[in-house]
Amino acid sequence: MEYFLELFLGGLTRGSIYALIALGYTMVYGIIQLINFAHGEIYMIGAFVALIVSGVLTIYGFSGVSILVLAALIAMVYAAAYGYTLERIAYRPLRNAPRLSPLISAIGMSLFLQNYVLLAQTPDFLPFPQLIPEFDFMEPVAHIIGSAELVILITSTLTMVGLTVLIKYTRIGKAMRATQQDMTMSRLVGVNVDRVISITFIIGSVLAAIGGVLVGSYIGQINFYIGFMAGVKAFTAAVLGGIGNIPGAALGGLVLGITESLAAGYISSAYEDVFAFGVLVLILILRPAGLLGKALKQKV
Repeated sequence: MEYFLELFLGGLTRGSIYALIALGYTMVYGIIQLINFAHGEIYMIGAFVALIVSGVLTIYGFSGVSILVLAALIAMVYAAAYGYTLERIAYRPLRNAPRLSPLISAIGMSLFLQNYVLLAQTPDFLPFPQLIPEFDFMEPVAHIIGSAELVILITSTLTMVGLTVLIKYTRIGKAMRATQQDMTMSRLVGVNVDRVISITFIIGSVLAAIGGVLVGSYIGQINFYIGFMAGVKAFTAAVLGGIGNIPGAALGGLVLGITESLAAGYISSAYEDVFAFGVLVLILILRPAGLLGKALKQKV
C-alpha cells in the first residue's frame, strides 16, 4: 500500500506538470483552433532562464526560497515575452490563412527555438540547482512524498484554481470565453479579439514557465530538448481531457501522469509511454471528444 501511495503521488506530481503545460495548448486551441507546437519550447526556455537567473542571484549572495521566487518570476516574464512575440510574428499574420499554414509555422517555430537554445547554450544536460528546500515537517513522510513534490502539487493546484477564477469571473476571462464562442460577434460587441488572443498566449506561456522551473528543480538537469517530449505529453493530456476544455486539460494531465507512474512502478519504466498512449487510444475510442470534451462543429 505504501509503495502504491508513493507511485500515486509521484504520478500526481508528474501529471500536475503535464496539466500546467496542457492548459496552454488547450487555451490557444479553444480560441483560434491552433495547435501551438512551439509551446513545449516556451517551457524549456522558462527552465533555462531560471537556471541562468539562479546562478546570477547566487553570485550576488541570494539564497533559499528567495532564489526560487525571483528566478520563477523572471522566467515567467521572459516566457510571456516569447509567447507574445510568437503570436505576433508567427501566427497573427496567418490568422486568415488555410489551416495548414499556421500549423507549419508552429512546427517551424518549435524547431527554431530548439536550435536557438542549442546554439546559445549547449547540447549537453546542464545541472539545475535544487531551488526547492527540504522542509523539516516533511521528514516523517519523506519516503513517500518529498518537499519538491509537495511544492509542485501545491503550486500547480493554486495555479489551476487561479486560472479558473480568472476565466470565470474577470473581464478578460469573459472576453476570452466570448472570443472562443464566436470571434466575429465578439468583435461586433467591442471585444478586442487580437488583444485577447495575445493575452491567451501570454497566460499559457507563464504557466509553461512555472512548469519548467518546477521540473528543473525537481529533476536536477535540463537541456535544449526537454520541451519536445514534455510538449508531446502535454498535448496528449489536452487531447485526453478534451482539447479546448480547461478542466479537461487538467484532468488529462493527471490521468496521464498517474498512468505512467503506475506502469513504470509495477511493470517497467521502458513501457510507461506505451501504457500512457494506450490509455489515450482507449479513451478516445470510447469518448472521441476526450474525457470532458464535447463534440462540436468545426469553426469556419
